[in-house]
Amino acid sequence: MARRSKTPLWAGVALLAMVLAWAWRHYDLGHLLTLEQLKGSRDALQALVAAEPLRTAAAFFVVYVAAAALSIPGAVVLTLAAGAMFGLGWGLLLVSFASSVGALLAFLVARYLLRDVVQSRFAQALAPVNDGMRRDGVFYLLTLRLVPVFPFWLVNLVMGLTPIGAARFYAVSQVGMLAGTVVYVNAGTQLGAIQSPSDILSPGLLVSFILLGLFPLVAKAVVAWVRQRKLYARWPRPRRFDRNLVVIGAGAGGLVSAYIAAAVKAKVTLVEGHRMGGDCLNFGCVPSKALIRSAKLAKQLGKAHELGVADAGGRVDFAAVMQRVQQVVKDIAPHDSVERYTSLGVEVLQGHARITSPWTVEVTGADGKVQALSTRAIVIAAGASPFVPPIPGLAEVGCLTSDTVWGLTELPRRLVVLGGGPIGSELAQSFARLGSEVTQVEMAPRIMVREDPEVSDLVAASLRADGVQVLTGHQATRVERQGGEKRLIATHDGHEVVIPFDELLCAVGRSPRVTGYGLEELGLPLTSRRTIETNDHLQTLYPNIYAVGDVAGPYQFTHTAAHQAWYAAVNALFGRFRKFKADYRVIPWATFTDPEVARVGLSETEARERGIAFEVTRYGLDDLDRAIADGTAHGFVKVLTVPGKDRILGVTIVGEHAGDLLAEYVLAMKHGLGLNKILGTIHTYPTLAEANKYVAGEWKRAHAPARLLEWVGRYHAWERA
Repeated sequence: MARRSKTPLWAGVALLAMVLAWAWRHYDLGHLLTLEQLKGSRDALQALVAAEPLRTAAAFFVVYVAAAALSIPGAVVLTLAAGAMFGLGWGLLLVSFASSVGALLAFLVARYLLRDVVQSRFAQALAPVNDGMRRDGVFYLLTLRLVPVFPFWLVNLVMGLTPIGAARFYAVSQVGMLAGTVVYVNAGTQLGAIQSPSDILSPGLLVSFILLGLFPLVAKAVVAWVRQRKLYARWPRPRRFDRNLVVIGAGAGGLVSAYIAAAVKAKVTLVEGHRMGGDCLNFGCVPSKALIRSAKLAKQLGKAHELGVADAGGRVDFAAVMQRVQQVVKDIAPHDSVERYTSLGVEVLQGHARITSPWTVEVTGADGKVQALSTRAIVIAAGASPFVPPIPGLAEVGCLTSDTVWGLTELPRRLVVLGGGPIGSELAQSFARLGSEVTQVEMAPRIMVREDPEVSDLVAASLRADGVQVLTGHQATRVERQGGEKRLIATHDGHEVVIPFDELLCAVGRSPRVTGYGLEELGLPLTSRRTIETNDHLQTLYPNIYAVGDVAGPYQFTHTAAHQAWYAAVNALFGRFRKFKADYRVIPWATFTDPEVARVGLSETEARERGIAFEVTRYGLDDLDRAIADGTAHGFVKVLTVPGKDRILGVTIVGEHAGDLLAEYVLAMKHGLGLNKILGTIHTYPTLAEANKYVAGEWKRAHAPARLLEWVGRYHAWERA
């Protein structure tokens, strides 16, 4: 039996395309698809059609399909030729089907030759296109087809890279290109009056094109109206609204949303069921930084002799440390208080909010009274809560979380920290410096896996130097009590490891709060990460309901929640005039271990995974005068740039005050400034900020014009002679 050829279909298609392209260039076939050639051959073409109509039509069809499939220039001239040769009726029929078939072939070539490679290398860049096609692909493609100023060959290729099905692509192309085809074929019937392609845009035809451009917008608006009407059909709409905006949650996202609404004189109600200021003020950023400050001082006092200070002491009073932590929270609380926001014009209600319809929210107060609010728009800023994994025995034995750890008044003698992320690493180091015997357990092969390996290694070394036993690659399997002792059992390389403890701190992440306030009844869809699904404008399934912060993702940072809140509030209040897409291009973050780790943009690991070309420039802080004087000469500044250019792709800083040093790069990336601009900026001496100038200088030296400098050297040698 003969063996079937294993040559893939795409190889045959590629070979055919190469042959046709060679023939096109070798025989100069392009001159045949010019307006002058067409006008000169008009009479002969018409005579040919009259003599052999079917054969001519078939040949024309094949030529048009090939031109469209191979994206060969001349589609406009061929469309005009159809009108000149076959008239409006038959010309329209031939071009309509030939153009759609050719577009489908180009689409298939792009899909089977390019899609996998392009999607794998440029997945992030294509994500908005893929998401847009999934949500509104038919109407997006229809818009491109109906506006004839877009190059159809490019539309064919780009659509082949998206998830849209071939049958749907063909059907939309067949319908979408019909109106433009009518205009061009009709123009071809008047070929004698056309002296140049620009003559096609006569006043009458220009009006037709304007209508073609408006039609998809009108069609999309009508479809959106129908969809919204269907979506809101089961919810009675109030005749009037008591408020412009109701905000659920008084964390960073909720506070900023309410503030913006009040600033533009909207009537806004802010509902908070727990504490004003949300997680960051009460359980996260503020108390953790207060604890880190005390722990850092304890560490410094223990090393005071290195700075020439003898008998510094440094005995830790843990109860006093935690008292100070609570006092810091109290001192900052007025910034986020009911009184402050009431003075700004925000109505603040303390109670449990529940969304009962897209326009109504019920608030149940502490006294059990229920107040119904009607509003044009809602912003959900419900935040997140610590995730406690379902480890057998953990619920029975009990654990601390990043929310409850602040209630401690006695320092745990033996503390297990479960989790090697930013929260776990910060708290593990702090408690170790305050005197606990800390064991950090992480199932991944290294801590802080979102950062480059060298960053993880440097932080892990610092934690170990502070006495933390860092156990990576350890999977927590159960928690138990034995003889009055609490024990965590973990597996490592197939063996069980027993870790006794007095307290266990669970710091493995935070889960968005998406239950208990009406999302289920509204049917709001969630993402795979259990965040509320939103579009680029932060709208949920219901366009008048928005979500920001931890509950929306994609980042769980206070500053990101505040950033999103601006977009949500402005879109909710003024979206009928203009909506803004949330901008995540430049998002910084920092982990406040010692040394601090701060980053914006790409890391080396991410750039490699995404196939993005880059150069690395690095400056060690052990060379920086101020760092040497302060005794903090460890860490580095690492900048990723476009090869051969100073455009910044990402920055990682490890060292003292890394979070503060990063701000210069955030500004530079946000506004398109490169390393040359940073190098040309005067930095105060002696400061840590000089590190940013020096890393820019390292980049400049690496890209110095060697040939030019060689000639300059010769010039100076000539002058000396």
